Parts: sequence; C-alpha cells; structure tokens
Amino acid sequence: MSNEKRISGLTGLLDAVLIRVSLICGGATLIFMTGFSVWNVLIMRKALNNPVVGAEDLLVLALVVIVALSIPLGARTGAHIEIEVLESSMSAGFARWSMVLVKVFSSGLLAFMAWRLWHAGLSAERFGETTQQLLISFEPFYYALSVSVALYAMILLLDIWRLVRGDKITLLRTGGGPL
Repeated sequence: MSNEKRISGLTGLLDAVLIRVSLICGGATLIFMTGFSVWNVLIMRKALNNPVVGAEDLLVLALVVIVALSIPLGARTGAHIEIEVLESSMSAGFARWSMVLVKVFSSGLLAFMAWRLWHAGLSAERFGETTQQLLISFEPFYYALSVSVALYAMILLLDIWRLVRGDKITLLRTGGGPL
C-alpha cells in the first residue's frame, strides 16, 4: 500500500469520524440548548416566574462542547480564516513551501495548546475551577478542548505531508453550497 493511499485512507477515516461525531454530538447539543432555553425563558421565567437555577452554567458548557466539536471539522472544511494577500504574487513553489512553514509553526503551537489544555484539565478540580452556580467541574471540558485542538494539529500534519509530497490539499465538503 502506497503512502498516498494510506494518507488518503487516514484522512478519509478522519473525515468520516468528524462528520458523524459532529452531526450526532453537535446536533444533540444544539437540540438541548434550544429546548432548554425555550423551557427556561418562556415557561419557567416568563410564565412561572421561577427560572432554572444554573441555566447559564449549562448553556455555557454546551457552547464549549459546540466549540470543541467545530475546531477539527472547521479545519477540514476550510472554515478557519486564512489571509492570502500575497499568494497571488508568489511563485507556486514558494507559496507551497511558505504554506508548509506556516503549517509547521501552527501545528507546533496547537500541540502546545493541546498539552496545556490537558494539563489544565488535570488540575481543574484541585484548583476549584467550576461553574458559578452548579459547581460543575471544568475538567472534562478542558479534555474535550484538548482533544479537539490535538485533532486540528494532526490535520495540519496531514496537510504538511501532502504539501511536501507535492499533492494538493483537498477540503472536506459537507454538502450545501454558498449562502
């Protein structure tokens, strides 16, 4: 099996996992956020004048889950912001190698961030890092963000491998077109 097929296979597997996890977990989180917000604001707060204690805590943590799910998927779909002002005036070879250099630096920075987020998760309970009202520990959410950022670093390493081999980086298309 050639390296190109192995990388394509790894990227294909990663894409399939990212799509399924994002759809299932992200969809469930959005359904929870919508239902809980409607329940808390319209029924509990407005109708019964008795809002749910800690509702903000649960919604903020749900947003953290959404962000953690969106980081690696955004990397594969090209949703993150790139500024390509000078690329049109560069030669193709120089543009490719400058992209390799930027991605090497970025993957190193992201690996460092993932390590620090994991470390923060290990020490979250010891330092009492919890939500304000319900005292839910931030530990699992640090871990989720750490894994998410580490996946982004891995995606960049796969992109670097493709660029070094002279291949083109293909982005994941999730359906839908421009708005």
